[in-house]
Amino acid sequence: MPGLSAEEAAMDDALAALYDEERSAGLGGSSPRVARWLGDIRQYFPTSAVRVMQKDALERLNLTQMLMEPELLQTVEADVHLVATLLSLSKVMPDKTKDTARQVVRKVVEELERKLANPLLQAVRGSLNRATRTSRPRAGEIDWDRTIRANLKNYLPDRQTIIAEKLVGYGHKRSSLRDVVLCVDQSGSMATSVVYSGIFGAVLASIRAIATRMVVFDTAVVDLTDDLHDPVDLLFGTQLGGGTDINRALAYCQQIITRPAQTILVLITDLYEGGNEKEMLKRAADLIGGGVKMVCLLALNDQGTPSFDSGNAAKLANMGCATFSCTPDLFPDLMAAAIQRRDLALWAAHNDIVTVRAGEDA
Repeated sequence: MPGLSAEEAAMDDALAALYDEERSAGLGGSSPRVARWLGDIRQYFPTSAVRVMQKDALERLNLTQMLMEPELLQTVEADVHLVATLLSLSKVMPDKTKDTARQVVRKVVEELERKLANPLLQAVRGSLNRATRTSRPRAGEIDWDRTIRANLKNYLPDRQTIIAEKLVGYGHKRSSLRDVVLCVDQSGSMATSVVYSGIFGAVLASIRAIATRMVVFDTAVVDLTDDLHDPVDLLFGTQLGGGTDINRALAYCQQIITRPAQTILVLITDLYEGGNEKEMLKRAADLIGGGVKMVCLLALNDQGTPSFDSGNAAKLANMGCATFSCTPDLFPDLMAAAIQRRDLALWAAHNDIVTVRAGEDA
């Protein structure tokens, strides 16, 4: 194009190959051409833009073939969206590519764990410690705020001090204080939510005071709890795509929940029910009525609220099930609030999250 430098012309060509239908014949099915294009965009654009362009290439040009060859896969800038795509292709991926795909997935998972694990561990452990109290705490276990409040009657004005006759501390128990069930819709629209759920599930499973179960579903239900020690194995145990039977998933959750009053059920789904909707809602009501702290996340990702069944969402809200989308960075604080059995609708409002309100489309 006249007036452009050689580098600017190359950038223009890379963009045209993807976005300009009039000037481009697309990338076609040629592996060398795709490889060159991937190299070009990595050279000329920042990583954030590269990831967007790769995602657009997959959607606009249907370049799934570029993820089926290890030589090409090694050149791709990996992120959570690429991981979701690889998981959806895992059952049809040729054997020569699977090892490379697992390496790519592991790299992204480890990066996300480094970012997300510590906030979740700190938030959950802090809330668990506050879930039980002891009147004979060690020095490091004293809850000074509650101790001061409990001894205000012993305030000595002349000395401006409080005599702490009663100490209040954070207690500890060897057995699990809470049971957490992550029940995750693995239909195609929930792909990135599945990735984040798997990572958070693995982190929660590392906390001895939490008994964590990981259940994924489409029209069938699969319990992946035994794979929580390795989130990559867990993610490759999912089968992204297919239908949705939330009723069947909740029926399974009813079977594995043994301590309703100590259980937090996180249902991650867009609520488009392909099974028995009436029975699904009844099961949810039974779980909540039995004491389970239930929250429905319409998405667990950074992409905002997806399309969802507003009628089912409002009906869950009417039952007292807080229903909203959540970004990964807020999930640790959400779990802390749930462990403390706080009002999650108020928590969401405090964090500027729009919840589905009771009565909407109900």
